[in-house]
Amino acid sequence: MEQLQAFILPIGLLVIFYFFAIRPQKKKEKEIKEMRSGLRVGDEVVTIGGIYGKIVKAKDDSLTLESGSAKTKLEVTRWAVGSVLNGSGDRNNSTDEKAE
Repeated sequence: MEQLQAFILPIGLLVIFYFFAIRPQKKKEKEIKEMRSGLRVGDEVVTIGGIYGKIVKAKDDSLTLESGSAKTKLEVTRWAVGSVLNGSGDRNNSTDEKAE
């Protein structure tokens, strides 16, 4: 009986840790992956480096962003996009665009 009680506390802590740390992190990673895979030409994005730009060309793993008043073009990888300011990065908008 004492051996069983010795295992209950560590197992309980692992379960709590899973539900409060691991599970939310995996959910957030999945949402970011969906956002990055749903990027389309015309979306305004912010890179993880803080560069604001508009997508003018999209390839499999890279994007060409147009940034600034001089319309400077930058080529970045998809994983460099931190957030979408408008467009298909939002889960609801991406399903609407695919239906059109």
